[in-house]
Amino acid sequence: MPVRTSQAVWKGTLKEGSGTLRTQSGAYEGPYNFVSRFESGPQTNPEELVAAAHAACYSMALSAGLERAGFKATRIATKASVHLDKVDSGFAITHIDLDVEADVPGVDEKKFAEVSEATKSGCPISKLLTGAKINLSARLLSGTAA
Repeated sequence: MPVRTSQAVWKGTLKEGSGTLRTQSGAYEGPYNFVSRFESGPQTNPEELVAAAHAACYSMALSAGLERAGFKATRIATKASVHLDKVDSGFAITHIDLDVEADVPGVDEKKFAEVSEATKSGCPISKLLTGAKINLSARLLSGTAA
């Protein structure tokens, strides 16, 4: 399977600085800053990108789950709402709400609920958000010698 990458560059202090994000595919490149993340601004932020990734992943995984169960969805629309909250240790994503609407000919409510619930914990982004191992390689390009 391919490895996907994105890059972010931040310049300056937390509140006065700004950054840019760029995806490997080039499908998105744009700015982000403190206001767009912790207040309300026109630029993107990490939580919005997590929400987009989760919504897209869930929709695809639900389609696959329904197909394995013998149903073909004609449309699945997922809205993911990522909640960034102040907690004792700083800030944390405390929860994500997934709001899904689907057109699935022939499926009943019980089967749809069963497949939807299984998908909640089974899609790769859901799995990531429950505690993936994170590998870090950090290099200091300039700074003060010890």
